Amino acid sequence: MRIFTVLRFQTAVVCTAFFCLSISYAFDNPSNISFKKGKNNFALSYSGKSAPLFVSSQDYPGVIRAFKDLQADIEKVTGTRPELTVVKSKTSIVPASREIVLAGTIGKSPLIDQLIKRKKLNVKGVSKKWETFLIQVVEKPFPNISRALVIAGSDKRGAIFGIYDVCKNIGVSPLHWWADVPAKKNSSLFVLPGRYVQGEHKVKYRGIFINDEAPALSGFVYEKFGGYTSAFYVHVFELLLRLKSNFLWPAMWNNSFGTDDSLNSKLADEYGIVMSTSHHEPMMRAFVEWTWAGNKRGSWDYSINAPALRDFWREGIRRNKNFETITTLAMRGDGDEPMSEESNIDLLQQIVGDQRKIIEEVTGKKASDVPQVWAVYKEVQDYYDKGMRVPDDVTILLCDDNWGNIRKLPRLTDPLRSGRYGIYYHFDFVGGPRSYRWLNTTQIERVWEQMNLAYSYGADRIWIVNVGDIKPMEFPISFFLDYAWDPKRISASDLPEYTRKWAEDQFGAEYSKQIAEILNSYTKFNSRRKPEMLSPDTYSLVNYREAETVVEQYYDIVNEAQQISNSLPAEYKDTFYQLVLHQSSACANLNDLYVTVGKNRLYAKQGRSAANTLARKAKELFLKDSLITMYYNNILSGGKWKHMMDQTHIGYISWQEPRYNKMPEVSEISIPEKAEMGVAIEGTEAWWPDEKNEAVLPEYDVYNQQKYYIEIFNRGKVPYEYSINADRSWILVSFDKGVIETEKRLWVSIDWRKAPKGTNRAVLTINGPDSTRINVQAVINNPHSPKRSEIRGFVESNGYISINAENYSAARKSKTVNWVEIPNLGRTASAMIVTPVTAQPQVPEGNSPRLEYQIYLFSEGEINVKAYLSPTLNFHKTQGLRYALSIDDEQPQIVNMHENAVEPDWLYPDWWNQAVSDNTIIKESKHQILKKGAHVLKFWMVDPGVVLQKIVVETGDVKPSYLGPPESFRQKNN
Repeated sequence: MRIFTVLRFQTAVVCTAFFCLSISYAFDNPSNISFKKGKNNFALSYSGKSAPLFVSSQDYPGVIRAFKDLQADIEKVTGTRPELTVVKSKTSIVPASREIVLAGTIGKSPLIDQLIKRKKLNVKGVSKKWETFLIQVVEKPFPNISRALVIAGSDKRGAIFGIYDVCKNIGVSPLHWWADVPAKKNSSLFVLPGRYVQGEHKVKYRGIFINDEAPALSGFVYEKFGGYTSAFYVHVFELLLRLKSNFLWPAMWNNSFGTDDSLNSKLADEYGIVMSTSHHEPMMRAFVEWTWAGNKRGSWDYSINAPALRDFWREGIRRNKNFETITTLAMRGDGDEPMSEESNIDLLQQIVGDQRKIIEEVTGKKASDVPQVWAVYKEVQDYYDKGMRVPDDVTILLCDDNWGNIRKLPRLTDPLRSGRYGIYYHFDFVGGPRSYRWLNTTQIERVWEQMNLAYSYGADRIWIVNVGDIKPMEFPISFFLDYAWDPKRISASDLPEYTRKWAEDQFGAEYSKQIAEILNSYTKFNSRRKPEMLSPDTYSLVNYREAETVVEQYYDIVNEAQQISNSLPAEYKDTFYQLVLHQSSACANLNDLYVTVGKNRLYAKQGRSAANTLARKAKELFLKDSLITMYYNNILSGGKWKHMMDQTHIGYISWQEPRYNKMPEVSEISIPEKAEMGVAIEGTEAWWPDEKNEAVLPEYDVYNQQKYYIEIFNRGKVPYEYSINADRSWILVSFDKGVIETEKRLWVSIDWRKAPKGTNRAVLTINGPDSTRINVQAVINNPHSPKRSEIRGFVESNGYISINAENYSAARKSKTVNWVEIPNLGRTASAMIVTPVTAQPQVPEGNSPRLEYQIYLFSEGEINVKAYLSPTLNFHKTQGLRYALSIDDEQPQIVNMHENAVEPDWLYPDWWNQAVSDNTIIKESKHQILKKGAHVLKFWMVDPGVVLQKIVVETGDVKPSYLGPPESFRQKNN
């Protein structure tokens, strides 16, 4: 019998005919499904026939229903529908057949139990576990049956997860309905022989919160299903189960899961979904059920209206007492607002106590036997920090700041709690500094980093994430739930391969690498600044070519995505548009719009005739945005997703969404009927001859070997001729003469073979109409020594050295601490952290952990070093997270990234608003450089949890930009 390993699981039990052993392996191991006939392979479908399916009528309805999905999925893949028999016989007899597929729950299915009793099926490591399943080919399971593929679950969801595991491995994506992913066609399906066990989870409850669902999802749901009825929710339930998830906070914006459809709760329980209510909706009742009653129930204030509130809550428990739920405790103020200032810890603890009494009275169980959760959200954390506690069996649900940065985590030294801790996380938010709801802006790398922190510090009972409308968050939802199953099985270095494998699961292997690169790129670009927060001046129009580079990067991935789309089979195009092309092209268009508006306003100030052209282009881009939305809503997948892109996203002036997308204001100017030359250069918004100061290009140096641009533009309607002359032969100009109709960009570079040594200056004279003459100076730095080949590390130029964190020259670790790169995390490249994230703080001295960066400076005196950090919060409420920085052997300076960050984030203080808006925290330290030349910059670990993205050494006046200067030239060691 063959040993096999199976995709996505960290631990499995694999048996041969002679022994069993437990094997650990990564998430990308091969599947136990083969598409070729092999010795001892079980034929799930072959030669136009599919093995018949059998399940006991005594099993859970949810298991039988999932088995019917497998029946349908086999038909989708092979074109051959297997027969499915629900066996009603209590004697466990199934009709004679050569090979069958049998699924069921241990202790619930007489068919499965009969195999266990006859020692045909070894359920060690499965029985009495939580959500665990076994897949095994069993020889001669019943009389007249030669072999059976057995899917046995430890409980209802264990069996369901086992069934859906087969569905996914044969080629049916969990997103088959939610993203119209076609099944991967294969005429033959085989299961490799052997015994495979998956389980147990590492996070017990793993789920999503449908929130902020109007106008997009609500418009779609009412259009297609008439409301938030069971006809809609069954698609949510199935998605969760196919993703091996089990927990749901339902839609709650003017929606009530329990009363919108009387079948909602019943079907959730039947499917196997654990229901709850959101962080501010206690006792299994939607808050709108209170508001719908108007003034009949009185105020939402326990201090003056306790009897009415208790009656309200009692009904929620009564309604759900026979279903699997987690009851939310305590309360917030009316409409998810803070409670009044008069509210206090004693009142909240009384509320919790009274709620638990209701639970016991209605269910007849001890409160400790009924799962409950207390969400420590926003200001509620203040009560927790001041000492409020709930009974030990209640899960404490800690939260992020609504922007993906976890606010608080338990300490390793905290007493163990039977209810443990959980995390409420966000991919979507309505609130300050600005709502973000339109498209996916979440990097899975940041999710990994933050949830790794959470898991490492013991938050492992509940993980739930606010996913907004579900679409278009399919990718991060998949990752969040996959990671929650077992955070230890996906390391930081696995993340690129996770994305590639996810792309393969949806589209096949051929383009999976390119698709993964697009997914990683657009999420990085979108996370730099949420689309809703963009403005015409977000990115610098003149420094480092930042704005145009951002737009070019977007269009690069759009072009690649379009090429892939053109090459995909027709049945994949709608799926590809939903998951890849739409998000890339919509955000490329939006960024182009804002940059175009910014350039229009700058050009208008400069009097460029091209200003009006850019005004027209901006209007076209604004129109294109609406056309992209129209296509998604009305044409994509035959109009299936109508309203799903209704969310407004252009024209924010506060945290609240605009009612309609609003075109950014553009400037249109009068253009004279003449020829008039203007000149602009890289690095300034000034133009000549208007500007009185000299026009000087940024400095050139032999190490970085830059090129910079000069733009010659027309301030009139009449074209004119220009010429440009340089007074030095080592100056190279891309176009030294020509005709200017509106504008032309010339590239100026240096022929370093001819350039003299030392610092030298050249003058480029630009001649235009009416004897206009403008001089532009170019300054070069070509030292006698060291030679370019002799230098090591990053080289100073134009007053700075810019370094991406992962490009260190040495990573010094200790016996207990190591440095780990998180690929793609951050605004520019990748990020560095220390592991384990539970390590003790370190004193930055001697051989303690540090990253070293070789740098070469031409400057002496005081320098300023900026560290660009991910906006991690002070999750243990200490003095703040710290790092240290030094140059060479100087005493390391300890820098607190949370210095002065005292006011809590839920009050929207300036420090936090800027951190989440920019998606970074920039901290500075001053250092003295005594001599020019080679140095070593050292970034020391002090506290775990600090995430380093980038370092900028400032030796002069650094030009302003959003992302900081691009990475400097680096001469690597041979």
